[in-house]
Amino acid sequence: MIKANDPGLKSWIEVQKDSDFPIQNIPFGVIRKKDGKVSCATRIGQYVIDLHELAGLGYFDELRIPDIEVFSRAVLNDFIAIGKPFSSAVRDKISELFEACCPIIRDNLEQKTKILTPISNVEMLMPVQVGDYTDFYSSIEHATNVGKMFRDPENALLPNWRHIPVGYHGRSSSIVVSGTNIHRPKGQTKPNDAELPVFGPSRFVDFELEMAFITGKKSELGESISTTEAEDYIFGLVLFNDLSARDIQKWEYVPLGPFLSKNFGSVISPWIVTLDALEPFRVNGPEQKPAVLPYLEYSGIKNYNVELEVFIQPEKGSENKVCHSNFRHMYWNMCQQLAHHTVNGCNINVGDMYGSGTISGPTEDSLGSMLEITWNGSRPVKLKDGSERKFIQDNDTIIMRGWAEKDGLRIGFGECSTKILPAK
Repeated sequence: MIKANDPGLKSWIEVQKDSDFPIQNIPFGVIRKKDGKVSCATRIGQYVIDLHELAGLGYFDELRIPDIEVFSRAVLNDFIAIGKPFSSAVRDKISELFEACCPIIRDNLEQKTKILTPISNVEMLMPVQVGDYTDFYSSIEHATNVGKMFRDPENALLPNWRHIPVGYHGRSSSIVVSGTNIHRPKGQTKPNDAELPVFGPSRFVDFELEMAFITGKKSELGESISTTEAEDYIFGLVLFNDLSARDIQKWEYVPLGPFLSKNFGSVISPWIVTLDALEPFRVNGPEQKPAVLPYLEYSGIKNYNVELEVFIQPEKGSENKVCHSNFRHMYWNMCQQLAHHTVNGCNINVGDMYGSGTISGPTEDSLGSMLEITWNGSRPVKLKDGSERKFIQDNDTIIMRGWAEKDGLRIGFGECSTKILPAK
């Protein structure tokens, strides 16, 4: 039993019943306060907790953290790199300090003012410096839908799909934090009735509902990480909107896969939820047939029951829910993804990010992209204001939310949002 996960814990910080951030969550992020100070932080309810201030007041001294200044850095990489034994101990200590029965900070107004700030008074920053980024393609429903749409409906999956967690290396510099707006990309497209390609803004900008895990431990070149070891290397997860330009993608992806259609922007939620916090929400994944090769075999329960929603909000309208899926649908789990990624000796680093691939479920309301929801534009979605969407229009905001819930305990990721601005 992880101490901080005790479902009976209550905090002296007020937490609304439907909050993503009870005392059992304790995610990690990076904040900038109104005075410009940047520091690592966590969150309970509607308050952020400044971990640099906590460390400066000596609350982590007994943990013997090798470098106590990790909490003053502008990204979490150095904190994550000290290792799970330390980060788990920090999480447990925070749980202890903010438990309802603990008066140490609760009754000290001066310290409380230094440590706590309303979430509305801080800017959330990119939580990690992403070195390398890999995007997988691990939802069988999504891969099947795309195969039916663009290939042979009777043989929707390519022959390798059930044997390897398919993935590709993407661009890390354009991964941004929630609240960052993205301009509509420009590139080459080839209309169906045209002989030659044309250049201009993409007309088919799409979201992809994903989650991403972040590695907290490095490996050496030539080493492989087994499915048994993989969780030791995975620090936590974020929501991930891997934006796509479908018309650019259609023209460019043969023979080497997507390029300009995928590297113009991807958006993550600002709080990294640890594997420790998600421990109570493990579930079995889909049955894998045929049997996988030995290096992809695993024991235990490796999928997570995380509810996922996507909303489209027009510039002058309200939110419209267009998808309700679940992370449990992933055919290939994170441990298999990391094992496959490194089986050839590829080395990984702290802060590397790995997208799950679009997470679609088996029902029409659980499709994780507009490409699937509208079946490549053939069945538009009608919004509350009467307008229709085949894909994302200028000044639409895409909002993703995710949470796990069990026995009255809710652990959430907050919000991952971005507005699509007109092309520059």
